[in-house]
Amino acid sequence: ALRDDFGPLALTFWRWLIAAAVLAPFVWPGVRRQWPHLWPQLRRHWRLLALLSLCTVVLFQTFIYIGLRTTMAINAVLINSCMPVFILACAWIMDGEKARPRQVLGMVLSFAGIVVIVTRGEPARLAGIEFNLGDLWVLAAMPVWALYSVLLRRKPAELGGMALVFVLAAMGLCLLAPAYLLEMIWWIPQRRPSAEALAGVIYIGLFASVGALACWNAGVSAVGASVAGFSVHLLPMFGTLLAMLLLGESLHLFHVAGFATIVAGVVLASLKRTDNG
Repeated sequence: ALRDDFGPLALTFWRWLIAAAVLAPFVWPGVRRQWPHLWPQLRRHWRLLALLSLCTVVLFQTFIYIGLRTTMAINAVLINSCMPVFILACAWIMDGEKARPRQVLGMVLSFAGIVVIVTRGEPARLAGIEFNLGDLWVLAAMPVWALYSVLLRRKPAELGGMALVFVLAAMGLCLLAPAYLLEMIWWIPQRRPSAEALAGVIYIGLFASVGALACWNAGVSAVGASVAGFSVHLLPMFGTLLAMLLLGESLHLFHVAGFATIVAGVVLASLKRTDNG
């Protein structure tokens, strides 16, 4: 919806500038009090924090926005649903964490529910979906987010919650600013956005950046990247529900079937390991 008002780097820059500005007055007093203990951790782990910021604030969002300039949202939803596979692979490569059969089965089941919703209960419609260069950009974002999710467990214990989001946003803005300037000069000049576009960016900055990332970080810390990754399959379900509430779209039987399948798959994949595996 915003691709005609903002370039990919512009939208990424403004969303995180809003996020950092909103977080600053709440986070900075605590950071200042803990500075004697926090500064040594920041110096020791600055490379890790820079990599986390590069992955989540800069590359992931920018790749998605570049892709959405030339592809349909339905394609992006399907490709985004591959993220648990990349997280499982990244956790296996980096930490030796193997996927359990229950996780694989849950992933397949929830993905089937997504297909039911996207194809409106007619899987044969998948044959009519066309993929293009934009889809490759969205696909490239998946391993980036997987790397971020797996590396997140290595963050300093002293830095968490909103403070971590603020640090990542601040570091990412330093990387984004020159890239945004080059985008305006050589690719997409920044024009004056409409009131609706500004409202959209504010929403993205407050909820999709601050709120969502803080919740994701807390979830990964609690259950691990592999289990948290399966919650990605809930995105199409919530998107459909919001379309019904905000856009007046109708509820159909295929929606109910898709929702039930997605939830069953996510629950199955997220169940804790038992003595029998």
